[in-house]
Amino acid sequence: MNTLRDIHGTTVLVCPPDGPPLLSERDATDLIGEGSYSGAAWVAVPVERFTEDFFRLSTRVAGGIVQKFAQYRMGLVVLGDISARLEGSSALRDFVRECNRGTQIWFVPDAEALAGRLAPAA
Repeated sequence: MNTLRDIHGTTVLVCPPDGPPLLSERDATDLIGEGSYSGAAWVAVPVERFTEDFFRLSTRVAGGIVQKFAQYRMGLVVLGDISARLEGSSALRDFVRECNRGTQIWFVPDAEALAGRLAPAA
């Protein structure tokens, strides 16, 4: 069951790792709808919920999902360690680096890193 968390004043819909996989733009739209209805600014989805197709950029699965979140102005956090996947793909490394420079799609290794990203600037 998805839960709402307040992290430094930002509402985040946090998905459990054992839920259904995020396979398509339709799945993304469902999460965006739930997040919007709940008043969340971000949806945090554990890496366990993504199939390998998401991390193979040639499939365009990641692009479709990311685009849907951006279109609805809902932040997406991919939560968990993807270091092994990054080692095997320079395209994925570039994609993650560009996403993490932005303000709508982040790849973070854990909840602590997410809290750090959402912390107010000192």
